This record gives sequence, structure tokens and C-alpha cells, in this order.
Amino acid sequence: MPRRSSKQARLPDPNVLAFSIVQAVTGEPPAPPPVDDGKNPHAVALGRMGGLKGGKARAAKLTKVQRSAIAKKAAEARWGKSRSS
Repeated sequence: MPRRSSKQARLPDPNVLAFSIVQAVTGEPPAPPPVDDGKNPHAVALGRMGGLKGGKARAAKLTKVQRSAIAKKAAEARWGKSRSS
């Protein structure tokens, strides 16, 4: 099947090509491409601030009886499955 004319390979941008040539000549390593994971860095920072406080704040407001009940439930979930198998 013949190739479509719209699928022709494009030449790189002349500025990018010139930059890579200058880097190769001067011996500088190429700059890493920017990482774009689609997340807003400000929102990530706000979420991290809250996440760092969350566990400590929750533990501080629990009573000793509540902490003990949570620990027992966690131990049963972890160790109870292996005993029944």
C-alpha cells in the first residue's frame, strides 16, 4: 500500500538542531526533557501538606480504646488470613 502524502517525515526544528549541534561540539550533556505528568505542582504541594499532617492528627484525637480496636482489626486482617488457609 502506498504511503500517504500527509505522513511524510518532518525535519526537526532548526533551532533544536542548532542547539544539539552546539551541545555536541562543546561537550555539554543534553538537557533532560521536562517531566510533565499532568499534575498541577501547586495542588501536589497542598495535598502533600495535608497528607503529612493526616496520620498524626488522627492518632492524636483517638482514645486509647479506639487505637487498640484499630490495631486488633489490622492484626486480624493481616494474620487471620494466613491461619485460615
